[in-house]
Amino acid sequence: MTDKPRPDEELGLIRSIVAAIGASFIYLLIRIFGRLVRTEDVPWLDAPLGGDYIGDTPYEDCAKKDGLSIERHATSGGLLPSFANLARDGFDPSSVPTPVKEFYENTARYRMDVWAEQHFPSNIGLWLLVTTLSRKVNQLNFPLRMLDTAKGMDSEIVLLRDAKGDVRYAGWYRSMASSGRVIYTGFYTWTRVPMGDPCVKVAFPMPNGNATVILRPFRGEDGSFELRSWGRGFGDAGFYRVQGAGDGKLRVWLVRSLREHFRLYVDDNGILRCDHRIRFLGMPVLDLHYRIELSH
Repeated sequence: MTDKPRPDEELGLIRSIVAAIGASFIYLLIRIFGRLVRTEDVPWLDAPLGGDYIGDTPYEDCAKKDGLSIERHATSGGLLPSFANLARDGFDPSSVPTPVKEFYENTARYRMDVWAEQHFPSNIGLWLLVTTLSRKVNQLNFPLRMLDTAKGMDSEIVLLRDAKGDVRYAGWYRSMASSGRVIYTGFYTWTRVPMGDPCVKVAFPMPNGNATVILRPFRGEDGSFELRSWGRGFGDAGFYRVQGAGDGKLRVWLVRSLREHFRLYVDDNGILRCDHRIRFLGMPVLDLHYRIELSH
């Protein structure tokens, strides 16, 4: 755990109240628009749920709950055990640039610089969400200003293995070097959705729930690698807000209006880059631009 003060301790009374109201509103939306399912019936959505405070605690909690071994600060390994797992009709993993494949399979060997670009008027809602709820639970603290990441971003790969030694989840723990606030506490793996295609699966634990993003892979017309979080409906690629409902049940809301798009490519100077775009109700919310380089 970090020695820096917990970000939720920095919240004043007003922001704490706003955070509580915001969380209650989100839970209400999940209850209204979500569907009640049994965890065993949606294995493609099964992922760690968080406690009241996130930070890096979900990794230890998941290892203890599922009987997994945990390797912090892994020096080898990546977000996917094999990029070839994403093969499907219409997508050949060998057709994307080799540096992209190497990044996904050996993420621990890379460092990243990031630049953030916000868009009006949706940035108002993003600012309100990040400065209240995200600060309180210390999860999804998206950079709101260019200077937020001026001192860099700390990045750690956490490998959680089963008794056979196979990686169940690859955790990617990223925080701002300047403040220690967590940008992402993520659990990465791949899954085959009910509609048939293998997809990248990323779960971000939230209090008694998570935000799970299912991303379908594509090869761009320019040879780049793309991941898109929208599909044909429940059981396909998409953004799923999941909340624990007790007795082995989950309430799941497919948020069709929230979309994420990743594009990884090698620029003219041979540098690997990633453009990450978030859209809500068709409006641009946040663009994150990454420069990715080998660190060792």
